[in-house]
Amino acid sequence: MTAAATESGTGPALGAEKLLHIYRQMTRIRFFEEQVNDLYLRAVMPGLSHLYSGEEAVAVGICEALRPDDYITSTHRGHGHCLAKGATPDRMYAELLGKEAGYCRGKGGSMHIADPASGNLGANAIVGGSVGMAAGAAFSAKMRGSGQVAVCFFGEGALGQGLLYEVLNLSKLWNLPVIYACENNMYNEYTHYSETTAGEILARPAAFGIPAEAVDGQNVRAVHAVAGRLVNDARAGNGPSFLLCNTYRYRGHHVGDVNREYYRAKQEETNWLTTRDPIKLLGDWMISEKLAQQPALDKIQAEVKSEIEAAVAFAIKSPYPAVDQVKEDVYA
Repeated sequence: MTAAATESGTGPALGAEKLLHIYRQMTRIRFFEEQVNDLYLRAVMPGLSHLYSGEEAVAVGICEALRPDDYITSTHRGHGHCLAKGATPDRMYAELLGKEAGYCRGKGGSMHIADPASGNLGANAIVGGSVGMAAGAAFSAKMRGSGQVAVCFFGEGALGQGLLYEVLNLSKLWNLPVIYACENNMYNEYTHYSETTAGEILARPAAFGIPAEAVDGQNVRAVHAVAGRLVNDARAGNGPSFLLCNTYRYRGHHVGDVNREYYRAKQEETNWLTTRDPIKLLGDWMISEKLAQQPALDKIQAEVKSEIEAAVAFAIKSPYPAVDQVKEDVYA
């Protein structure tokens, strides 16, 4: 087994150990989301959730380029970002089930998980709602001279929000260390993005003088390479950047969106699942480059499956918050 390998255009070589860690992280997100769907179907989890399955390479590729003290802001489809930045499945499930052991003591639920200790400033149910938070964190880092950077994850649907352009403008004027990561999974809820987004996406940040580029969001090595370069640029004081990650969500807009054929073809979903799955793409590439063997990948899959099952059991058994906590941690 060779120590490292790379492809032209994907940046510096990643060693086998790092690649296996990345594979594990993406697998953890996939298994986590499968269990979220199961909890919903069994009526164990209250409310709806928006699954990240299919987009794992974006969250993992970017977060693996960050320091533990760097910041991220997330979206309503935020489980993958949280896990990629260091959240643990047991406390994540506890939060989804409204339990006190959750990251927000059960008050945030699926769309408002935050963990400042790992640099996660929070998921957000408002489309584009966290872009100002990311800029604020970057502004703070610059004023303190901490060397931290912020990554703002948002979907292509946020391109219709005016706040995004106000923030892009100020980020450039103030030369903030922030990366705007647009996850284009092709659908604004139930509508293809081409019906809602005029012109070229990359032309929008370019209008503010912000460097912008696109990457294959199913290729975690490519995402990691580009993200690493942009993070280094931001940390060096070169200001904001914009990264368009072209990806795909395998399931519906939310867990209740089961029959999707009225807005996207079943064959389209099947094609992405069978030919563009980010976890399989990385695993196959590692095997072809003799960086891993199938038994090692199978072992990771089994270990993660056991971890996720234990995390679900922990959350189900955990107690709900006491009634007298209802007014705690509430801000207006």
